[in-house]
Amino acid sequence: MGILTRDEILKEIKSGNIEVEPFSQEQVGPASIDLYLGDEIRVFKKFRGIYHVNEESDYEKITKLIKVKNYFVILAGNVVHGITRDRIKLGENLCAWLDGRSRFARLGLMVHVTAGLIQPGINNKQVLEITNMGPIPLAVYPGTKICQLVIQETIGKAKYHGRFKNQVHP
Repeated sequence: MGILTRDEILKEIKSGNIEVEPFSQEQVGPASIDLYLGDEIRVFKKFRGIYHVNEESDYEKITKLIKVKNYFVILAGNVVHGITRDRIKLGENLCAWLDGRSRFARLGLMVHVTAGLIQPGINNKQVLEITNMGPIPLAVYPGTKICQLVIQETIGKAKYHGRFKNQVHP
């Protein structure tokens, strides 16, 4: 189905089929909702050896959570996990895509590596796999409109019940 435009997004918010908390109408663009970076960053620990990637892999074993007071510097080539300040709830007939903002992409900042799909029926904050692909260190600030949510209608209804359904931390 199609991508929702501003008027359709606002109708869905008014009806309760989309929730963004906290929310301001200024977040809604022509075909997306801007989301803010929260104040927690998960960084990779120093690790020697090989970490095996399989169904039992647990990112928390090789990362640590940091509370950001002012800003956080991401070195060139590094990946960190951020999280949106905003909690997102989607109806069972909607899914969404997290996408970067062009002003930050031009600096080499990516907001997700491969996990940009937000499943129907989700009700949580969104983890961001933030990568600095540029050649210089970049400082990111909590409260910055870091990414945008592009919402799409689904054919049929579904509800996400997966591993991260209640996530509130990166």
